[in-house]
Amino acid sequence: MSAVERQEKENHEHEENGHPKGSGNKYLALLALGALGVVYGDIGTSPLYAFRESFHLAHGLAVTAANVLGILSLIFWALTIVISIKYIIFVMRADNRGEGGILALTALIFPPGGPKRYNRRYLLILLGLFGTALLYGDGMITPAISVLSAVEGLKLATPFFQPYIVPITIVILIVLFLFQSQGTERVGKVFGPLMLLWFVVLALLGIRWIVRQPGVLVAINPLYGIQFFLDNGWTGFVVLGSVFLVVTGGEALYADMGHFGRAPIRLAWFAVALPALLLNYFGQGALLLEDPTTVENPFYNMTPDWAHYPVVILATLAAVIASQALITGAFSLTMQAVQLGYLPRVAIRHTSAHERGQIYIPTINWMLMVACVALVVAFGSSSNLAAAYGVAVTSTMVITTLLLVVVKREQWHWPTYAALSLTLLFLIVDVAFWGANLIKIPAGGWFPLVIGALVFTLMTTWKRGREILAKRLRESTIPFANFIERVEQGKPVRVPGTAVFMYSDAQATPPALLNNWRHNRVLHARVILLSVHMEERPRVPRAERVTVHDLGDGFYQVILAFGFMENPNVPRGLRMARHKGLELPAAEISYFLGRERFFATDHPGMSIWREKLFALMSRNATSAADFFSLPVNQVVELGTLVEL
Repeated sequence: MSAVERQEKENHEHEENGHPKGSGNKYLALLALGALGVVYGDIGTSPLYAFRESFHLAHGLAVTAANVLGILSLIFWALTIVISIKYIIFVMRADNRGEGGILALTALIFPPGGPKRYNRRYLLILLGLFGTALLYGDGMITPAISVLSAVEGLKLATPFFQPYIVPITIVILIVLFLFQSQGTERVGKVFGPLMLLWFVVLALLGIRWIVRQPGVLVAINPLYGIQFFLDNGWTGFVVLGSVFLVVTGGEALYADMGHFGRAPIRLAWFAVALPALLLNYFGQGALLLEDPTTVENPFYNMTPDWAHYPVVILATLAAVIASQALITGAFSLTMQAVQLGYLPRVAIRHTSAHERGQIYIPTINWMLMVACVALVVAFGSSSNLAAAYGVAVTSTMVITTLLLVVVKREQWHWPTYAALSLTLLFLIVDVAFWGANLIKIPAGGWFPLVIGALVFTLMTTWKRGREILAKRLRESTIPFANFIERVEQGKPVRVPGTAVFMYSDAQATPPALLNNWRHNRVLHARVILLSVHMEERPRVPRAERVTVHDLGDGFYQVILAFGFMENPNVPRGLRMARHKGLELPAAEISYFLGRERFFATDHPGMSIWREKLFALMSRNATSAADFFSLPVNQVVELGTLVEL
């Protein structure tokens, strides 16, 4: 076996297996440690601001024992119902061949053959896309609020840092985004131990104050939460929007499931993350019971004076890790959307030869950086940013619950009454949080909604535009059987070499082939009609990657299948055709691609402004040659003018 073949085999084995083989509790523990660093960064930094925001001055909530215990009760049951039960136990079962996240969940409910009309199922798919779009807003706010809330601990140590909080935060964020092009493989190895240290510190800080006020533990009783609503009425409902900040990492842990698997994520949650978070929140509550004046920032006020600066440094590192998880999540989400045909091709760089999911997308990176810096400058403090935080995440959580009911019925084969009963329980909690966060819209909650609406418009426009384009191209092309008849009649000159013509419709004649025949009147000795299929599953096994059909007279039809989490490397896929009896020397191949140019018309399909938007997106998309990893010196492009 040659070196190239060995490397290719290793690459494919890694793509299919995802992780190195291991066994036993030690391997599970190592994966759980890694999950702490990637999966729980977002939810792990919530103690920096979540409990404090529940007593924000705007709420007008008095720092009394009853209110402290009531909010702690709500926090305890929010973490229990939303994270422990809904996401850890149920939602994580809804995996798409090991991958999680709302886009993978949306692919699970996709009707066979794709949507033919706007029926009820298609409306659910649109909801899933909107939930996906909202996560981009979350990806912009999370780095800003996490880093800003951590750095704000400096001003409690000395007023000297007050004017420099925002500049320091901006510098940290810029460095973080500049680092993305280097990849996170090496730094990822220290994420887990650092987050483990962070959770240990959270637990120790909480225990220190719980020992002094052990009565705070009675808040585990849900009656304290109920009494809180009875005592505070509308104010209690408004405060629910701040309580929600403790569970904002739920979607992130579901999206990252494919990197670690269910068992390590569950182990990390129940053994480390959940106990540490609860101890810290109850510790903050114990502090307020003893000294209500510390409400301005109970997290840092519960820290001993000698440990203040080390905790600020550790909190900042934890915030950076949380931000890193959201940034890489945005990269993965974008790649999935591109592979499923909801966004145009973008430049995707793989930063690791060993770890799947280690990718870098420059366009998304700089967009997130500008947005994060702008948010920090515009809002100025983590308390102001908290007003913008939550609307997008609660909306996505509601959508996840609605999509899950379809999975329960069709994938898990639950009885209707069981599926609806559990869904109703989750919806009661989700809708309560969602309603409380909608109140934040005028104060900044509009931002993630605007971002979500923009991304949703781009996604649906691109998807619909590609459908219209495919229809227009089908109208102008001919079945391949008819083309063969013309070729036989014309008796063309056959030149040496192999020509690969790429086209999505395996039954039709590629427009580039028609144009080449029309203008040059020659054909290569071997002609490959290549179709690349992006399937609605994360990965395609190596044995199913390539299909070859010998059409006779030097013509072959080749179909390459890739999952939506895979890089569609065409040359690598074609090398695998030798296992199906088709040897294709790489140096002898010429790739012929069609490049479409569009102009908007009043044909039925899309409004003029969406047609112009689609044309703009197409012009700025990464070339097919780059996206499919084609060697640039072997690519020939032939243009086609298309009326939308």
